[in-house]
Amino acid sequence: MNAATWGLVIATFVACFVEMVEATTIVMAMGFTRNWRSAMAGTGAALLLLAVVTVAAGYALATWLPESALQLAIGGLLLIFGLQWLRKAILRSSGRKAVHDEDAIYAEEVKAAKKAGAAHKGIDMFGFMVSFKGVFLEGMEVVFIVITFGLNANNIPAASLGAVAAVVIVLALAVVLKRPLSMINENLLKYGVGLLLASFGTYWAVEGIGIFRGGHESLHWPGSDLAILGLLVIWFLLSRIFVSALRTPRTAAPAVTTSTHEVVK
Repeated sequence: MNAATWGLVIATFVACFVEMVEATTIVMAMGFTRNWRSAMAGTGAALLLLAVVTVAAGYALATWLPESALQLAIGGLLLIFGLQWLRKAILRSSGRKAVHDEDAIYAEEVKAAKKAGAAHKGIDMFGFMVSFKGVFLEGMEVVFIVITFGLNANNIPAASLGAVAAVVIVLALAVVLKRPLSMINENLLKYGVGLLLASFGTYWAVEGIGIFRGGHESLHWPGSDLAILGLLVIWFLLSRIFVSALRTPRTAAPAVTTSTHEVVK
């Protein structure tokens, strides 16, 4: 694989790894407190629906939009997602937003599961629906990332490889450790993902502006793909400036968050 393909695989791997850690926490909480049959059934149903969404959305985008329009649409969406991830990362780094803690989220899910009463034999609907919802919502971001990165790089297999590798590694760690993967520094990973999404989004959105020119051909960056590295540096420096400007004393840091079902992290 060349450098561009490695970059694509790494970007999708890191983004999907974060989402899978969060989904796994919810499924484990349901499995240990309700029953594993319901948790696994909810997970399987969500994965099946995500596969259908991936095929349908990928086919529609690749078939109906010219290249420059595809770059503008996907680049714009990536930029919006990336800036939202980056905004939360800046607020967490500056102490103005609670950090993400998988142990606290797991405890919150277990508490909610116990409040729901005794689990039913066979398929327990509480465990099924919570697992389905958690995997589907987190998975939608994975689908979005794989489709956008894959289509714009014209390499869906490489993007899928990064996502599948992330899924396999997270599941393997969960099976071995049998507890939430709280040892992983999710906040740092999310910061990195926010930078990647914002950089790739800027790159492709600017290229897609060519749809408004005669011939509808894409614009080209000086240095081609190397421009992405420059954008990465710019977004990083801008984020550090905002962190410094917004930084609060440590004693004023907020409590750890236990929110689990945010669509955008």
